[in-house]
Amino acid sequence: MSTTSIITVNFHQEAVTIALLQSIDKYYNGQNVEVIIVDNGAEQNQEHIFLPHFENIKYTQSRENLGFAGGNNLGIKQAGGDYIFLLNNDTELHAGCIETLCAELEQNENIGLLSPLLLYYDRKDVIQYAGFTPVNPLSGRNATIGELDRNEGQYANKSYQTGYCHGAAMMCRKEDLLKAGLMDEGYFLYYEELDWCEKFKRIGKQVWFTGKTHVYHKESISVGIDSPLKIYFHTRNRMLFIRKNTGLMNTILFSIYYTLIACPKAVLKYVFNHQSHLAKWVLKGLLWNYTHGKNSKTLGFKLQK
Repeated sequence: MSTTSIITVNFHQEAVTIALLQSIDKYYNGQNVEVIIVDNGAEQNQEHIFLPHFENIKYTQSRENLGFAGGNNLGIKQAGGDYIFLLNNDTELHAGCIETLCAELEQNENIGLLSPLLLYYDRKDVIQYAGFTPVNPLSGRNATIGELDRNEGQYANKSYQTGYCHGAAMMCRKEDLLKAGLMDEGYFLYYEELDWCEKFKRIGKQVWFTGKTHVYHKESISVGIDSPLKIYFHTRNRMLFIRKNTGLMNTILFSIYYTLIACPKAVLKYVFNHQSHLAKWVLKGLLWNYTHGKNSKTLGFKLQK
């Protein structure tokens, strides 16, 4: 019988992670499921906090904050399951979720990465994600399918190929992961899941969405809509993604657009909105790509997702 390894990264959000464990325990206690918790930036071992909430837990403490990519990679290295399910700690499952995702992968060997429908936890009738469009190589932009739609079943029982999976919940076969490789920890957070999808595509696998099951997501529980953290890494990694996943000519054209149009426009927006303190993080994110920057941990804020 197939087994599933759920990997989740905790960063000073013990209560949130416990709520996830309780939702898993409600439906999957003793059912060929292991949960691997990577405790990022934890000064003390907190295994005792999590163990009472699920029977089969592997706990790993990392004193260093490894970021979203690094934390998940650490968990992946310990995973013993046939299927790997990366799940944000600010999500909650419902009955049948894991079985449905595994069945989709079993029925279609072309699928490399698979994400379910994401619904907002506090607005369960509103869709957060039903797939992504491909990234436009010249602008570095893409769109979320179904975002803010009312959940009227338009995506239910539908599965289709999509541009990218959503990092909050994505599953793959362990054998495919071993071929595609781990996430690129150079991103630290944001865009790493899009880059990971590109790795799966390069080994001949497809990226899919399914509306046959869903996950509830407590969006922005730890990062504000206009936080310096989010602005810096979105700016930085949007360009990094293009540099890594397109050709030289496209990178040159994108860099001209991004440097002379997109980033100045973002800076002016923050200035006109009396948020000048945020404008500098756009410039820092852009500059990193030209200088390769110093370690991002020296930038003066706590890195978390």
